[in-house]
Amino acid sequence: MNELIGRVFSFESQVFPNQSALYNRLASDGQSPKALMISCADSRIVPEHIMQADPGDLFVCRNAGNIVPPHATQNGGVTSTVEYAVMVLGVRDIIVCGHSDCGAMKALSTNADLTSMPNVAAWLRHSHAAQKVCRESYPDDLSDAAKLRNMALENIVVQLAHLRTHPSVASGIARGEIALHGWYVDIHAGQVLGMDGETGRFLPLREGQPLPVALPHAKRLAADMVYAEAAE
Repeated sequence: MNELIGRVFSFESQVFPNQSALYNRLASDGQSPKALMISCADSRIVPEHIMQADPGDLFVCRNAGNIVPPHATQNGGVTSTVEYAVMVLGVRDIIVCGHSDCGAMKALSTNADLTSMPNVAAWLRHSHAAQKVCRESYPDDLSDAAKLRNMALENIVVQLAHLRTHPSVASGIARGEIALHGWYVDIHAGQVLGMDGETGRFLPLREGQPLPVALPHAKRLAADMVYAEAAE
């Protein structure tokens, strides 16, 4: 802990003076983050570090398992963060970011006994759909590492689906103002994979190549065709 406290002193004496113009602008003008990232609370995953982001670039929500509960009437930290990011900050991109060797996903992939951690067990129910997909749609003879990786990837898919149940997100998607991204960080390889919405597969993010996007910016109104026919 003393080492961490020492870094605070370093921030005050070295980091802040070198970026004082940026911090002054953020303090006076407020924040306009480019994206909302919902990532795992795992200490090895630092969204700002992965994206090489400056202060003010990212609006970040971290929790065990990078989970987004489906929208409900009861309030919650993730729900409030999503709503604020979309409706107040006007973010146009939302990233759900999972990672390798995730403890939450490991508990699901191994059917761990969570009796002594009832709150963790209740929270992970939001990932039971991913657990069922892995249990019933993948071969039984996979290695533990492969099962864990599959669980993390399928969990990202499930949480993206949950995001679309949030009214602010659904409305933004319909207007073509919000894009959704599903990312997986391989800690061992130092590689980031992105979900391609057209194929449903995760592909490496590569400089100079199109970015895999789970759901790109595009207006989506179910009645578009009806209005077009009525206008003719």
